[in-house]
Amino acid sequence: MDGTLFSPALEGMKDVKSEHGELMTKPFLEVCKLVLPILDKFGAAMTVVKSDISGNIARLESKYNDNPSRFNYLYSFVQAEVEIKTAKSSSSCTNGLLWLTRAMDFIVVLFHNLAQHQDWSMSQACNDSYSKTLKKWHGWLASSSFTVAIKLAPDRKKFMEVISGNGDINSDMEKFCTTFSPILQQIHKFLTSVGLDSMKAS
Repeated sequence: MDGTLFSPALEGMKDVKSEHGELMTKPFLEVCKLVLPILDKFGAAMTVVKSDISGNIARLESKYNDNPSRFNYLYSFVQAEVEIKTAKSSSSCTNGLLWLTRAMDFIVVLFHNLAQHQDWSMSQACNDSYSKTLKKWHGWLASSSFTVAIKLAPDRKKFMEVISGNGDINSDMEKFCTTFSPILQQIHKFLTSVGLDSMKAS
C-alpha cells in the first residue's frame, strides 16, 4: 500500500471547499466514504458506526444525484428542507448530515487519541472519544450497544500495523484530524445557526 490508509482521505480533503470556501457536497461525501476502509480494520467493533455512516452517505448521495446542480453545496440540502419544514424529520437529509458529521467527530477524536496517547489501549481511546462526541446524543439502547461493541476492538499494535502501509501513520493521523476537524466544526456552526444541531436519536 502506497502511503497509509489515510492517504486517500487526505488527498480528497483538498477538494472539499470551493474557491470561495463553501463546502461542496460530492467531495465531502467522498472523503467520508474514504474513512470506511479504515473502519473496516476495526472489525466488529465498528460495524454499527460504519453502517450508520454508510446509510447517511447514501441518503445524501441519493438526493444529490436527483439534482446535482441544486445540491452542489452541502448546506443546500438543509436550506431546501428548512423552507418546506421537513428538516427535523428523522428521514431528512438534514438529519443525515447531522449524524454523519457527529460520526466523523467521533472518528477524528478517536484518531487524535491514538496519535496523542501512545500508551492508551484501543478500547480506552474508543471510549474516551465516544464520551466526548456521540454519547450525549444517544439514548440508553444505542449507548449500551456501543459499549458492548467496543469490547470487540482489535489490539492496538496490530491495528496500527495494518493501517500504516509504508507511510508515517502518526503524521497522517494528526494531519487527518487537524484538517477534517475545522470542516466538521463549520458544519456544526451552520446547523446551529438554523437551530438544527441539537437533535437527539429518536
